[in-house]
Amino acid sequence: QVQLVDSGGGLVQAGGSLRLSCEASGSIFSINVMGWYRQAPGKQRELVARITNDGTTNYADSVKGRFTISRDNAKNTMDLQMNSLKPEDTAVYYCNAQIVNVRTQRVQANYWGQGTQVTVSS
Repeated sequence: QVQLVDSGGGLVQAGGSLRLSCEASGSIFSINVMGWYRQAPGKQRELVARITNDGTTNYADSVKGRFTISRDNAKNTMDLQMNSLKPEDTAVYYCNAQIVNVRTQRVQANYWGQGTQVTVSS
């Protein structure tokens, strides 16, 4: 079992910044990939950024150059630094952790934080 707690959301004006944080606990040794997803009203949940155990990062095109994902393995935390925020970034942001079978490279488990609201005003 893996437990995730995400935090750091809030209300900010366009052009401002926020830093989201995710704390992982439980069987964290089994986690291969961590990332941030977001879901706006009426839209599907989308991947914002992800980071693998080897440090490889991926970003959605819409946030590339503005958001930065990072991790601290010693503290079992993952952060998302969000700069130059836009109203279209408004969504509930969810921390995600995946367990990937190293042999088959298939996802065997997904874990989610409770979500933190990010609202960007114009």
